[in-house]
Amino acid sequence: MRATVKRWLPYPMMAATLLGVWLLLNESVAPGTVILGGVLSLATGATLSTLDLPAGRFRRPRAALSLLLLVLVDIVRSNIAVAKIILRPGKGERVSGFLRIPLELKAPYGLATLACILTATPGTVWVAYDRSRNTILLHILDLVDEQEWIDLIKGRYETRLMELFE
Repeated sequence: MRATVKRWLPYPMMAATLLGVWLLLNESVAPGTVILGGVLSLATGATLSTLDLPAGRFRRPRAALSLLLLVLVDIVRSNIAVAKIILRPGKGERVSGFLRIPLELKAPYGLATLACILTATPGTVWVAYDRSRNTILLHILDLVDEQEWIDLIKGRYETRLMELFE
């Protein structure tokens, strides 16, 4: 029985989340909308089960919530900083550039989360990941102090992600 359920519903939390998002986006709980959303959720789970995804385990929900709140605050701060740069281009010497940051984080889901965080934060873009050296290459709009950026990424995000994913 359990094998049959696992075959039809390999990722139950993901399927439930997808169905919930589908219903919210359609603003309807009509039977047709629920059925179509359910079919799409099941099909997505079946498609993902054919992939060879690396094993991962999500731990410490409170730490994840703390990280989420930190990222949201950082995104707001970054939006304000980028807006100031754009609205006052002649004020101050701004230097943009690329920065390579060494990482200790090796968990695939942790790296993916870090990529999402850095790319979602205005003013930074994840450019590349070098698996052999375990470094990331970032483009930073306002690159004044390289060591400050390295300390920020490693201390603010990497340590929290290692706590969650490794």
